[in-house]
Amino acid sequence: MEICHSFAALKANKYTHVENCSSSVSKFILLGFPYTWEIRILCFSVFSGTYVLTLIGNLCIICAVRCDHQLQTPMYVLLANFSFLEIWFITSTVPNMLANFLSETNTISFSGCFLQFYFFFSMGTTETLFLSAMAFDRYLAICRPLHYPTVMTVQRCITMGACCWLCGFLYFLLPIYLIFQLPFCCLNKIDHFLCDPGPLIKLSCVPAPAAEIICAIYNSVLIFSTLLFITSSYTLVIRAVLMVPSAEGRHKAFSTCGSHLAVVSLFYGSIMVVYVSPTAGNPAGIQKYVTLFYSVLTPLFNPLIYSLRNKEMKEALRKLFKTVRFRQRPGRNL
Repeated sequence: MEICHSFAALKANKYTHVENCSSSVSKFILLGFPYTWEIRILCFSVFSGTYVLTLIGNLCIICAVRCDHQLQTPMYVLLANFSFLEIWFITSTVPNMLANFLSETNTISFSGCFLQFYFFFSMGTTETLFLSAMAFDRYLAICRPLHYPTVMTVQRCITMGACCWLCGFLYFLLPIYLIFQLPFCCLNKIDHFLCDPGPLIKLSCVPAPAAEIICAIYNSVLIFSTLLFITSSYTLVIRAVLMVPSAEGRHKAFSTCGSHLAVVSLFYGSIMVVYVSPTAGNPAGIQKYVTLFYSVLTPLFNPLIYSLRNKEMKEALRKLFKTVRFRQRPGRNL
């Protein structure tokens, strides 16, 4: 009886402690990258430069599509939307990461953490949907060229883009809600540079296998379904391109599809390392660096890939830069 009484008291004290701790957590500490001050300054310089270059590169693509009437086709409308998405995708993580490089506390509020979690995952989901839409566009253009003008109109393309944005921001509501409802103890240190579900679930006062499994299922369904759709589309595209008699036509088709496939490979290759398996299966160090790659570096690579491998985009950017230089000449203001 005495043992049972002690056990009951211990259990009661545990839940009292959980309640007290969960009510006291008002902010989290992002451990990020625990480097020395000199290395943090170097990282701040590198990533701030990367952030600025990413903004400039994606804005150039948006302006080129906006200003060049030859690029106002479904493929480039989707590309402009994708570049706009990349700007917000990198903005959801990098400014806060840059502030933490110069801060000693590295704190983020409880609500701010979940807002970052929501926007980061919603825009990542939207990116997978846009990559699928771009693959479908290439499939129609190459495999169904006679039906393409009537099926993929600019208006329908805009509707498709709006659906990508809407579905992307609705998809992760349930996992985020489940994690938000978890009781968080006094331990509030997140071993990451952003609010990620794996480290957040580990901070819960109680085991949360249901939330972890649901996150893994949502991630796996999203990644594998969109990846299967994209690979199926490009398999049909490649088969159709190989049947084109003209070498120039094959080269142009492969050039356009090669840009898309390069972006798909970079993005999916990195997110599958982190999010396909349950969160407990990946070391925190690998998660941080792989997340850093696909959240910071791929938005920088995407405009370079699309502009360097696409003749029409290079010509439009050349015209855009000429127009900007012409307007900046001193004689224009006289």
